[in-house]
Amino acid sequence: MRKIVFAFLAGMACSWVHAQETVSDSASKELSEVVISASKFPEKKLNIAQRIDVISSKYISRVNAQNTGDLLINTGNVFVQKSQQGGSSPIIRGFEASRVLLVVDGVRLNNLIYRAGHLQNAISVDQNMLSSMEVLYGPASTIYGSDALGGVVHFRTKAPVLATDSKKMLVKASGFARYSSANSEKTIHADVNLGWKKIAWLQSYTYSDFGDVKMGKNYPDDYPTFGRRDSFMTRINGIDSVVKNPDPQVQKFSGYKQWDMLQKLLFKQSEKVSHMLNVQYSNTTNVPRYDRLQDKRNGTLRYAEWYYGPQERLLTSYELSIGKTGWFDNINLNVNYQAIEESRYTRDYRRYDRLDGRVENVQVAGFVLDTRKIWGGNELTLGADGQFNTLKSTASRVNINTGASTKLDTRYPNGDNTQVNAGLFAQHVFKFKNKKWVLNDGLRVQTIRLHSTIADNSFFNLPFTEINQNNTTITGNIGLVYLPVAGSKLSANIASGFRAPNVDDLAKIFESATSPAIRQLVVPNPDIKPERTYNIDLGISQNFGKNFRIEVSTFYTWFRNALVKAPFRLNGQDSVVYNGVLSQVLANTNANKAYLYGVSGAVYATIAKYITFSSQINFTRGRFETDGSKNSSVYEKQSNGSYALVSKKVSSKPLDHIPPVFGKTSISYQKEKIMAEVFALYNGWKKLDQYNADGEDNAQYATADGMPGWVTVNLRTSYNLKAVTLQFAIENIFDRNYRYFASGFSAPGRNFIIAARVDF
Repeated sequence: MRKIVFAFLAGMACSWVHAQETVSDSASKELSEVVISASKFPEKKLNIAQRIDVISSKYISRVNAQNTGDLLINTGNVFVQKSQQGGSSPIIRGFEASRVLLVVDGVRLNNLIYRAGHLQNAISVDQNMLSSMEVLYGPASTIYGSDALGGVVHFRTKAPVLATDSKKMLVKASGFARYSSANSEKTIHADVNLGWKKIAWLQSYTYSDFGDVKMGKNYPDDYPTFGRRDSFMTRINGIDSVVKNPDPQVQKFSGYKQWDMLQKLLFKQSEKVSHMLNVQYSNTTNVPRYDRLQDKRNGTLRYAEWYYGPQERLLTSYELSIGKTGWFDNINLNVNYQAIEESRYTRDYRRYDRLDGRVENVQVAGFVLDTRKIWGGNELTLGADGQFNTLKSTASRVNINTGASTKLDTRYPNGDNTQVNAGLFAQHVFKFKNKKWVLNDGLRVQTIRLHSTIADNSFFNLPFTEINQNNTTITGNIGLVYLPVAGSKLSANIASGFRAPNVDDLAKIFESATSPAIRQLVVPNPDIKPERTYNIDLGISQNFGKNFRIEVSTFYTWFRNALVKAPFRLNGQDSVVYNGVLSQVLANTNANKAYLYGVSGAVYATIAKYITFSSQINFTRGRFETDGSKNSSVYEKQSNGSYALVSKKVSSKPLDHIPPVFGKTSISYQKEKIMAEVFALYNGWKKLDQYNADGEDNAQYATADGMPGWVTVNLRTSYNLKAVTLQFAIENIFDRNYRYFASGFSAPGRNFIIAARVDF
């Protein structure tokens, strides 16, 4: 931790010393950057009180990441958890999964089974076809409704390009091929744009083959075997057998394949009216759940198989854009449909009679209507949106020797599951005549109805067979921006957020392994209430001359009715036998009070004619209050310095999903055709007493003291030859062995990356 803070402060000092006054205007460009996610229509970042980061397509190509999760990690501002290679779960300000809203091209991806644990859905968006990615920090429920507690990650895919008047037809194409050594990644991508005067068509394909990931060899000093894969499970002559791993650094059975396709058809009817058809499809092979493949029972590996079935996502949407008509300056309508399938398959060691499969089919139909009116210094966005979610949850147990199939308890209720979201909102921006003050304010009314039935209650004999919820709420925001001089921005923003319980929160039954001391079974609780947050943000961005900028933002969030897993009783019992194991009963319950706070800092500087410097660091903390009269699961430090799980009376506990200190420091060189960047990514320690023992922090995949801090040093370069760009990178140069907090999967060791990009 001290090394990380020192590196950040040293970098700031270095920037102050070397900042020049005559070279770059990148700082002013940053404040003039146009964002869309904050008000649904183009607006200068300068005028928005909420903190927003914009990741451009140029930066995406430069980072050359394998998936969207790795792309977010490389910003240094978004923490990402991984349970397996085929997964990346963004964490924003201590909120994760269903508390962070994912949006692609204006369509919300969060659905009625987005869970509060860790999600891999973000990687179903092809980062190679993004025109930009916008990250909103803090509640965004006014614009987007439920789920946007920690923030929003808005993916914007590239749009078809029409031909100019001087050309009858425009043809644009690009593609790349990439190889990475740490997981033998082989990715190929191609896209083509055909444009005429009124019609344009864009199509892209990406295919990736990811092999088993090899972790680093340089272990933390006090944990020389941390994360080693000494053995793995395989079948020999039809018999499950535990064999020695010939290379303990290779994380056996972590590889998978993925393919993504996108098609867009644009028809520009007139100068004011255009139509867009948008079709996206993503799918994978089976994705091994690597962290669970390490679990042990009675001294040996527990699972012979644990994998996600193909993660399939289909999105189709029709977009209508109308220019000035009547009272409105702009009208945008999006009508969309999504089909998602995900599944889980598990089989215990030498249990050939029970390959357990659970399949979830989700369908979502929705619409988004946004309108804008501009007059004087006012910009008013009025909108309405709605979604209709359905879920079919099925399960079966298969004897892999005979093929015989029997009934199995489903992950979600096996009857009818529907969720309807509908909302009306207004978002307003007022620019004062003196051009120094900008007011942001907004209001939303949202209603969410959920209906779920249990058709077969024979497995658990729950005391109910139907769940109904009807939640209506009002949220709002008000913020003020002060622009005293060019290059300076001070902002304050107050916003409320909410998240209505979905089917996953209310009715899921699953086995958890969050505690190293006892297995846990999470059961339904139909009486939970919506989560609510009240947040205040303060931010400052200041340019010093043309070459140096500093940014600081801080926040405090009051979290009410926070959903946390807590000890529960099922039919009067606090423990039950599930899958042959005595398991503690847990359920989602509303904690009365919780709070989070944090601070982020960044510096950007031009330190020589072609050399720039940047550094970011992020700190977050969060706790929730408990009933001090009852025992709670906590980690307590022992006399030998390690931590043990104990039961004791406490008045507050750490919230789960709270990352350690993390950030990035970079020095880059850019001159004409050549680019080179040396950068460090770093995480601080996450001590075990800061883990949530009943939540999703996965202490069993850390050391006895928690998750060690780490620093990696990395290099990326590129050379442009007109239509061809050659890229070479070395990640984790010193072959550091490390894991991200809450992850049961070790990050890649030293990784050589080569890529060739073509653009014409």
